[in-house]
Amino acid sequence: MNTPISFFTSTPAAIRLELVTVRGSAPRAEGTVMYVSAERIEGSIGGGRLEFIAIEAARDMLEAGSFERRLEVPLGPEIGQCCGGYVAIAMDFLDAAALGAEEARHAAERGTLPSVYIFGAGHVGRALADSFSLLPVQITLVDEREEELALCRAPVRQCLTPLPEAEVRAAPAGSAFIVLTHDHALDFIITAEALMRGDAAYVGMIGSATKRASFERWCRKSNAPVGRTEPLICPIGAQGSGDKRPEVIAAFVTAEVIARLTAVAGPVDPQLELQGSGGLA
Repeated sequence: MNTPISFFTSTPAAIRLELVTVRGSAPRAEGTVMYVSAERIEGSIGGGRLEFIAIEAARDMLEAGSFERRLEVPLGPEIGQCCGGYVAIAMDFLDAAALGAEEARHAAERGTLPSVYIFGAGHVGRALADSFSLLPVQITLVDEREEELALCRAPVRQCLTPLPEAEVRAAPAGSAFIVLTHDHALDFIITAEALMRGDAAYVGMIGSATKRASFERWCRKSNAPVGRTEPLICPIGAQGSGDKRPEVIAAFVTAEVIARLTAVAGPVDPQLELQGSGGLA
């Protein structure tokens, strides 16, 4: 598993920027945080001219050795933005010890993010891992084939197991389950386990309307106590373009899942959005 270099441990000092007041139309909400060091940026307060001004002010603080500042910015024609709102940004200096504390806090908060389980580390499963790794979720890629998991380069948790259904049982409430293994029978077992929980935010199985009908017949024949099968999404990413490339399928499925997760859980805490960011040069 590739692990990106942590912003918080790669710099001796940085400025923490937080939107403390937002009025009218603005690109981000109150509480949104970003960090600026002399070389890197972590997070975003909205991009555009607003962010350029904020980054420049933060680096001026670092150069001058300033400890705090409040920046007030009207989002109008005078700065080349058309939002029409207003933001106030609290800016605070962080030394190495304070950055370490920020990293520990973010690590704890990441534990509260919704969980997404991808069953099957084939081409589409790995593309999904890549896609979800950019989002504020906890991803687990599950497979019984070590060689397939080894091909995954996304910074996600990998689970090598001969009993993937056990991962379904152990998952936290409100998890999303995406099933696309190399074996239809295994797909059915995992999908049935996910439906039996009754608390999943999303249960999706790769395939077609024919595969869904086969799954429903299998449930009846095996007397699997799945209850209602209506919550099952199959085919997954059905609003897609029909393009079968793994990366394209992953894009549509990721959008489908994240829409369900945010509808269930509500908006994600802006601080947690940093989870998927590796920082920009």
